[in-house]
Amino acid sequence: MTQKLKNKIKISENDVKRQVKDYLSIKGYFHFHILQGMGAYKGIPDIIAIKNGRTLFCEVKRPGGKQSDHQILFQSNIWEKGGHYILVKCLDDLIEAINKIEKP
Repeated sequence: MTQKLKNKIKISENDVKRQVKDYLSIKGYFHFHILQGMGAYKGIPDIIAIKNGRTLFCEVKRPGGKQSDHQILFQSNIWEKGGHYILVKCLDDLIEAINKIEKP
């Protein structure tokens, strides 16, 4: 594939979300998508997934996408409590994180 063609291919955040949901299903996670709206906790991630007593908080961005200040604060709060927060810009980010988390 030429560089010119690669530059024309755009991956949207929704494309990445579909990949994330498909992979979580394959791996046996119960997961659901959070819709932001009035009354939603500011910075809450897009997808929450649960398996074997572990809860994953997955914030999905398109390649090159940036977290908001509220999302960064949410991530910090989850990490401070020993939780699993994953920033996913491509499927490889999720695969790598799950492989680390699921290691015995």
